[in-house]
Parts: sequence; structure tokens; C-alpha cells
Amino acid sequence: MTASIVHRVTGSGLAIVGLAVLTWWLTALAGGADTYARFTKVAASVPGKVVLIGLTWAFFQHLFSGIRHLVMDTGAAFEVKVSNTAAVITFIASVLLTAAL
Repeated sequence: MTASIVHRVTGSGLAIVGLAVLTWWLTALAGGADTYARFTKVAASVPGKVVLIGLTWAFFQHLFSGIRHLVMDTGAAFEVKVSNTAAVITFIASVLLTAAL
């Protein structure tokens, strides 16, 4: 249940926060060197890094959870133990890939 809720939350977060950061980045890129320098200064700050790392984790978590849901849509992995193991794997894989990136 937690994995499904987190899947929805990460999807919403990627749509709202991810789109805002992407729009800001593109606007800064189009705005010239000074505007882009301001964006990179904010992105390189501690809060900026927290947001970017959070978006990276949300992307990987949403990706792996989506694959889990896709497998479950085929009728597989509905046994409680298999489903719970797959859910835990999504969290572990998303953290590992975020750290690796």
C-alpha cells in the first residue's frame, strides 16, 4: 500500500515541482548568461541540491514503481510476499540509483 501511495505522490511531485524547475531552467537558458548564472547559483546551493536530489529520487521511485504496477497489471506478483518484496525493491533501487547518479 505504501509503495502505491508513494507512486502517486512522486508522480504529482514530478509533475508540479519537476515542471517548475524545468521551466525555470529553460527560461534561464533563454534569458542569457546572467539569468543562467542566477539559476546555477540557486541550483548549487544546499536547498537547490535538496530539490534536485529529491526530484532524481522521485523519478527513479516513480519509474520502478510504475514497472511494478505494469507487472501486476499482467496478473503476476499478487501474492503478498512477492508484492511486498517487489515494493521494497523499488525503494532500495531508487535510493541506490539516486546515490549512483
